[in-house]
Amino acid sequence: MLIILSFISSILALVYYVNYQTPHLQRILNRGEIVALSQNGPTTYYENNEGKTGIEYELLNLFAQSLGVKLTMVVPENFSSILPMIDKGKADIAAAGITVTWTRKENFHFSPAYQEITPQVIYKNRQQKKVKSVKSLIGKKLVVVKGSSHVEILKAESIDYPELKWVEDDTHSSAELLLMVKDKTIDFTIADSNEFQLVRRFNTDLKVGFAIAKPKKLAWALKKSEDTSLTDKVDAFFHNIKKSGQLTQLLEKHYGHVQNFDPVDAQEFMRQIRKKLHDYRLMFEDVASNYDMDWKLLAAISYQESHWNPLATSPTGVRGMMMLTQSTAGQMGIENRLDAFQSIDGGVRYLKKIDKMFNARIKDPDRLWFILASYNVGYGHLEDARILAQKEGKNPDIWGNVKPFLSLLTKKRWYKKTKYGYARGTEAVHYVQNIRRLYDLLKWYENKNNPIKKEEPKLEIIRVLPKTL
Repeated sequence: MLIILSFISSILALVYYVNYQTPHLQRILNRGEIVALSQNGPTTYYENNEGKTGIEYELLNLFAQSLGVKLTMVVPENFSSILPMIDKGKADIAAAGITVTWTRKENFHFSPAYQEITPQVIYKNRQQKKVKSVKSLIGKKLVVVKGSSHVEILKAESIDYPELKWVEDDTHSSAELLLMVKDKTIDFTIADSNEFQLVRRFNTDLKVGFAIAKPKKLAWALKKSEDTSLTDKVDAFFHNIKKSGQLTQLLEKHYGHVQNFDPVDAQEFMRQIRKKLHDYRLMFEDVASNYDMDWKLLAAISYQESHWNPLATSPTGVRGMMMLTQSTAGQMGIENRLDAFQSIDGGVRYLKKIDKMFNARIKDPDRLWFILASYNVGYGHLEDARILAQKEGKNPDIWGNVKPFLSLLTKKRWYKKTKYGYARGTEAVHYVQNIRRLYDLLKWYENKNNPIKKEEPKLEIIRVLPKTL
């Protein structure tokens, strides 16, 4: 019996030794799985009608694909446990909108930064006094996420303002705290600028008081170790996606349309949804179903064009729900541009015609944004901008690379190099961004007021870690 027990102990010791002497990257490859910690939220990892998404999720998925392994997402009960779990080797990577700070860098390895954010004090717009400094927070209910970099910021501020008090919340996410500000459950919170931009689209009462710290970097956190096999691979991955333009593409997808957000325009759009959309909704649904298109996208385009006014007329002569030129209407066989159904149907057929002009290698969502830009400024001008981008060493199939050059078509230095010359490219960029915002708002409104019960389960949050890493 003693011999058997001794043999078993030796085997277990050998397994333990082999597991922890094998390089971290090789252990991931051996088990065919990489385990990542994240949190649910608009800037990290969530599910919508199109499936799992979020910039952290998409980046992790790309990394897992590059390794040829499965991605397992683990969402701990609270944010404050994420870094301690990495330190204890409970997961491979933490990708949860983590801010790089000097304190954290002493204990963790950080990947190359993928985004820069600014910590901002947020309050409800209808408060009487403007919030301009830390003094405004004294004596108020200020709540931040426990374990976040915002706690470090407040501790530093409390040196100069010892009266400053705050609550460190371990049960709500940053996005939830923003909604608590909106509901006046709390007075203030601190949120990173990227998350605030996304949340404010649907909560126009929220407002930035002031930036409470300088801009900071977001990155993945990994356990510090003499074994750099995984960290080296992560560093190389970020170098590659920055060089290829994939990172630009993802940032554009998630954030490119939320800058310069106008809450007044959003409120007016919501008012028009309630007031006018029901008059034309069946038309949008009917036309969209004929062309395999989301009616909400079509409605967003039409609102951007005419504010759902079938009699709309511009100084340049474009008319109707989709603001078609006489020439375009003729090409599409439209007899009356002021007939709402004809205009909507003709506008979609023209969009489909533009779609066929682009190479099949260009995929959505970039393809859609190119189509919308072409609808506004013309296919030829869009191609001019793509050629300029390519000449400057940029991938011309990525909207985020092309839109700066589209804006440059108003400048002689640039448009003189092109085939089609001057164009109001900046307006086309704003046009695409506005439609993306309107489309998001309409989807949010529909989900809120007409929720669809899906048969498939919602996002599975894995809270039990794999037994062996």
